[in-house]
Amino acid sequence: MNISDHRKAIDQFDAQIVRLLNERTQHVLAIGEIKRKNREEIYAPHRERAVLQRICRKNRGPLANESLRAIYREIMSGALSLEKSLTVAYLGPEATFTHQAAIQRFGASLRYAPQKTIHDVFAEVSRHRADYGVVPVENSTEGAVTHTLDMFVDSDLKIVAQIVLPIQHCLLAECARGKIRKLYAHPQSLGQCRVWVQTHLPRVEIIETSSNARSAELASKEKNAAAIAGLLAAERYDVSVLDYDIQDNVANATRFLVLGRQCSPPTGHDRTSLMFSLADRVGALYNALVAFRRYRINMTKIESRPSKRKAWEYIFFVDCEGHLQDRRLSKAVALLGEHCSYVRVLGSYPDSE
Repeated sequence: MNISDHRKAIDQFDAQIVRLLNERTQHVLAIGEIKRKNREEIYAPHRERAVLQRICRKNRGPLANESLRAIYREIMSGALSLEKSLTVAYLGPEATFTHQAAIQRFGASLRYAPQKTIHDVFAEVSRHRADYGVVPVENSTEGAVTHTLDMFVDSDLKIVAQIVLPIQHCLLAECARGKIRKLYAHPQSLGQCRVWVQTHLPRVEIIETSSNARSAELASKEKNAAAIAGLLAAERYDVSVLDYDIQDNVANATRFLVLGRQCSPPTGHDRTSLMFSLADRVGALYNALVAFRRYRINMTKIESRPSKRKAWEYIFFVDCEGHLQDRRLSKAVALLGEHCSYVRVLGSYPDSE
């Protein structure tokens, strides 16, 4: 076959793909109508996970699984936008890593609403001005985002999904590295690139900003100024990338939570987040954690925060494997409640791919 023959074949396949995509979307819309009648959530993370796993199992190449997942993410995003006009609130401004994580989860077809603070993201979802919210909860280098944990104390929202985003920090500037006099950086980003900055920009004035996007915006307007930010921010503010991957830890990643109002059914590979507070007595924490050991529940994270209601009173946040509908986990949570003054499940949701 020559080039012309290959192109004719491609045109024929494209016509078939477009027809099949629209037929697929008709079925999605029919399902959405049934969900609305039953007052079910349109977005279904458990179904999304099953679809992505199935198409990867069927893949025989040459397309990589990562490419197929990206293609299907946008197919599902386009269909989702037709089912309902969904709004996703996120910690802004535009072009932050939280924005990038939201797009990675929901695709480009939905409406995104940047918020100034984590509190505002919770508020938008709680007041039904947004259908879902996306907030950072921990970074593999810098640890927990405590403000997100604190917000759950007074919120009824559920964690319905999580996003783990590999974080690639870049040095952005419109001048050579040797001419940089100012470096704009968000404190979290600076903490993740501290050794690189001390090694390569030891005498540069460091100015903290409210976000990576703000850093990129400032660097785009000032002579001899640079920013630590991601590629999305570089593209959004049209700033040149001088250096890629300047984070100190090559495995640097941030975990984000998707906030909603209803949890998904079990997928067989789930995670549950909960919080609890203890009575003030000797051995209280040990007795509480025995519940996880007795029912062989693997805890993947435990974090404590001041309750802010009473001096020296703490709330513990735990992530563990399993879904609340799993028999062993539900028994463990029931036993946990016998040793705690307060227990609340924040959500059960599909674990990361």
